[in-house]
Amino acid sequence: MESADFPDYARTNRAYWNRHADWWVNPGRRSWASAEPHWGIWGIPNRELPLLPDDLRGLDAIELGCGTAYVSAWMVRRGARVTGIDPSDRQLETARSFTDEYEIEIELIHGVGESVPRPDASFDFAISEYGAAIWADPHAWIPEAWRLLRPGGRLHFLGHSPLSMICSPPNDDRTSRTLQRDYFGLHRVEWTVPDDPSVEFNLPISEWFALFKRTGFVIEDFYEVQAPPEATGEQFETSADWAKRFPSEQAWRLRKPR
Repeated sequence: MESADFPDYARTNRAYWNRHADWWVNPGRRSWASAEPHWGIWGIPNRELPLLPDDLRGLDAIELGCGTAYVSAWMVRRGARVTGIDPSDRQLETARSFTDEYEIEIELIHGVGESVPRPDASFDFAISEYGAAIWADPHAWIPEAWRLLRPGGRLHFLGHSPLSMICSPPNDDRTSRTLQRDYFGLHRVEWTVPDDPSVEFNLPISEWFALFKRTGFVIEDFYEVQAPPEATGEQFETSADWAKRFPSEQAWRLRKPR
């Protein structure tokens, strides 16, 4: 199924992810094969960063920005009926190949997390790991997640921290220990890599809190993610040394009141 309502930045990001889809096949395969969910660029295990409940039996769940859909697969294995949505048709091709290979049923929609073609209160649980969490405008996708959730439903998501964003040069070069952009006013970030543009979103922490309050979500947990002691090297232009000293990622667990 396809949803045609793509904002301008989503069209830019669809092209970006289509260009890079082949690179994500092997990481997607490794995550599909993993029995234990793990999160973010440092692979933090779910027991340490509990973004996915152990038991999802009988629940309707959606992954907003599913990519190769390994998080969706983890939810199916926990008993959920799962829908995944993503703007990249090539990423969804990979996801479909894995659903066939692993014989797992996931409904996949070609669309954006800001405008999901489903009725109000369709889901009990929503999650995004580096999907809508960073590639969609939070002022659009957070209210959309609220609309999709039933009373008592939960939204969990993980992406870059605001600190890592303001320490990242506009050409997507290595994360710096000096500030590269303003913190106040942080929202839409244009990556100006030649012939490979993309658009990400983030907010100052106080604005995240204000957005959740305005939308109606209750904050259950907020995590500033630290790279584990054994981490080495570099992940996506962020060194392990940097991420042991500063939060490279953030994660939220939110609840829609009954």
